[in-house]
Amino acid sequence: MASWLNPEEDALFFLEREMAGVFAITESHLLDGTIRFKGTLLVDPDKAVAELTERLVPHGYYPLLQSEEDLTILRVMPSKRQFRSGPWLNILLLLATLVTTVFVGATNRGAHPLTNPWSVVQGLPFAITLLSILGVHELGHYFTARRYGITVTLPYFIPAPVGLGTFGAFIRMKSPVTDRRALFDVGIAGPLAGLCVALPAIVVGLRWSELILTDSAGHVGIALGIPLMFSLLQWLTLGPIPQGGDVLLHPVAFAGWIGLLVTALNLLPIGQLDGGHIAYALVGKHHRKVAIFALIVLVGMGTLYWPGWLFWASLSLILGLKHPPPLNDVTPLDKRRRLVGFASLLLLLSVITPSPFNFSEP
Repeated sequence: MASWLNPEEDALFFLEREMAGVFAITESHLLDGTIRFKGTLLVDPDKAVAELTERLVPHGYYPLLQSEEDLTILRVMPSKRQFRSGPWLNILLLLATLVTTVFVGATNRGAHPLTNPWSVVQGLPFAITLLSILGVHELGHYFTARRYGITVTLPYFIPAPVGLGTFGAFIRMKSPVTDRRALFDVGIAGPLAGLCVALPAIVVGLRWSELILTDSAGHVGIALGIPLMFSLLQWLTLGPIPQGGDVLLHPVAFAGWIGLLVTALNLLPIGQLDGGHIAYALVGKHHRKVAIFALIVLVGMGTLYWPGWLFWASLSLILGLKHPPPLNDVTPLDKRRRLVGFASLLLLLSVITPSPFNFSEP
């Protein structure tokens, strides 16, 4: 007895049978394990994707509804069996990142942890605030994805012995996103959750910060660009800064400022960044045009203001400007989510600054 799992013709016969009551097939094309059906959708797109996913996923297939006349069946290649470490890898990376951020935070405060190990505690305010912002950001993605039935990993933190002590954190989605609504909600959840920690941290940190004179002798350091959001919080917390004065940020406020920068980077409407998820949910197949425009803006800011933007532009090209579609690529976003999506552009403009870092001369 022949099995549909082996010959491609048997697979096609099986899939055509599973389309019954959902999609009326007029044409079918088979190419390299991907099967494309032309025909007519018989039920609501959301119901169609849900029904076909339930029928096909146990057999290693996912439905991709690109239009009401175009249905593609994707074969899920079996992954190699991997050693399951549970949450231990996530925990170890978190602890390692805590060590590196505490060390960086302490040295930024003028401590010398290598000669005086107890001085490392001076880095705790910076490290705990920064990791809280990054962690809550990723947990926003995690819990929203879980709510939509998307399989995701716990956050992975990336330690770094230099710079800020970390290269950030990420989660990995292990199953496709069902529709644009889920894609949008997962994308926007991280930045909004992270800001719920970053904004209070900025306010508290500013109250602990020190007012200094910029023309004072020996004043050397990094002048930070001030996004509109930070400027507003600074004005509400400290009032107008006197002429010739500046604010020497407390580590908690500095971590909050980094939180705004991280939010800005993630909201860039490029590839599979959070902003890329939002852009695809809003404009669908036109998302690549939005990504190209964002890339041009990055190159412009990198040329005129801060060269670091050229690095992010290059990284964006390496990672790719395209975004994979959700399983249901037909149903558009509702009006409320569209409004929130366009508001996220204003949020990006309020947390980004053309020149984040400027090194002052002695």
